[in-house]
Amino acid sequence: MTFGEQPAYLRVAGDLRKKIVDGSLPPHARLPSQARIREEYGVSDTVALEARKVLMAEGLVEGRSGSGTYVRERPVPRRIARSGNRPASGATPFRQEQAETHARGTWESSSRQSEASGAVAERLGIKAGDRVMCTKYVFREAGETMMLSTSWEPLAVTGRTPVMLPEEGPLGGMGVVERMRAIDVIVDNVTEEVGARPGLAEELLALGGVPGHVVLVVQRTYYASGRPVETADVVIPADRYRVAYHLPVR
Repeated sequence: MTFGEQPAYLRVAGDLRKKIVDGSLPPHARLPSQARIREEYGVSDTVALEARKVLMAEGLVEGRSGSGTYVRERPVPRRIARSGNRPASGATPFRQEQAETHARGTWESSSRQSEASGAVAERLGIKAGDRVMCTKYVFREAGETMMLSTSWEPLAVTGRTPVMLPEEGPLGGMGVVERMRAIDVIVDNVTEEVGARPGLAEELLALGGVPGHVVLVVQRTYYASGRPVETADVVIPADRYRVAYHLPVR
């Protein structure tokens, strides 16, 4: 192989990818067998196998036990809006978007007290092992799981207050800003960092993905006068959704 030349398995994968993208191999079509790939491209069994592995890792094809490998349906990515503007209703961004678009959105949540891990403690500016309220969310649209979220709030801030449980009490279901204001904590800043990684097995099971699929992770933290009062990880399937930001210009 000369400098700059692709390995054979990437060359084969690239040609098959092109056929999938241009529709020559439409969704649900059976991918050529390993023997067919070997013969058509003049490569070894090892190269043919590695090419198929590349397409599977990219989420373009899926294996069906005892049947073969097939082209996956390619979903049109939908938009998840993130905004620097606080909804006037006080609702969380997800609830506000659902109301504005009349989408059929539902969500489930569960909260429990736990000890902050080292990573969560660093984000909240507390000590590892300090008590936090951990709340897990599953968001669905038209019955399809679209987003997972896990949030942590230091009980040194919310403990023994009416807003200790984010989804219960007089302000249950309201946004972090409104809940914190109710206990005289004024949130004045929020940061979000967006990254991508392979989804964890339990995440992909909940989101309907397959092993190896990539998820977007939005790491959000709310601050009050420089003090972190809530941090969360929002997990979104990257093959089905795009995160769109609307930020005010000051």
